[in-house]
Amino acid sequence: MSNSELYDHPALYDALFPVRADLRWYLDLARAAAGDVLELACGTGQFTVPIARAGVPIAGLDLSPAMLQAARERAATANISVEFLQGDMRNFEMGRQFKLIFIAHNSLLHLHTAEEIVAAFATVRRHLAPGGVFAFDIFNPSVRRLARPPGQRFRLMQVETQMFGSLSVEEIAEYDAAAQVTHARLYISAPGKPDAWVVPLDLRNIFPQELPLLLAAGGLELKSRAGDLFEPAFHSESRSQVCLCQAP
Repeated sequence: MSNSELYDHPALYDALFPVRADLRWYLDLARAAAGDVLELACGTGQFTVPIARAGVPIAGLDLSPAMLQAARERAATANISVEFLQGDMRNFEMGRQFKLIFIAHNSLLHLHTAEEIVAAFATVRRHLAPGGVFAFDIFNPSVRRLARPPGQRFRLMQVETQMFGSLSVEEIAEYDAAAQVTHARLYISAPGKPDAWVVPLDLRNIFPQELPLLLAAGGLELKSRAGDLFEPAFHSESRSQVCLCQAP
């Protein structure tokens, strides 16, 4: 049993969270941007490398050395040149501006306080070129899920993977209502290896009515919000908040 950060296991992360339709959505945005693109929390380059392969100039920034190493290896395997930098989305300096900046796969929610989120938005604002777009997708908090009894294991998902076989994921989670942070522990089992990995995953919940206020505090304006990558309307039953923002 391995008890460590999920981001210490890039191959496991990719197996659990593959890119599918979301890659097409961000790729379309990147092509439409008609300029330099920056992916924050780029991880293993699941988005960055295919976008670069499509001929879009893109850079990737991430805090995890292990994930960045995997991203560089992915780019090398694809024979693609991509600028990958280690940095913190709350406070980085690239020395130039971008037509599109995006954060995919709920990665924004690793910032747990309002101050951290606003700092990230302000840093994005400084790096947006005139008319540039800031895009991200995060989950829409589910009150039913937040109300689950702490200490009980719940089945989260099962994923068929080439590298690890069938992976089963269960979680124990406790919601800190004051901080709006869900503190979870994932129990990931492979064939013949129950609880092969046990990893913490703590994510902030950003509720729909507070999101525009956080963006405004960071100098950004929410231009559109969808309930899924290819669902035009956002409503109370939407699972996601897919957002496009600009400087006002």
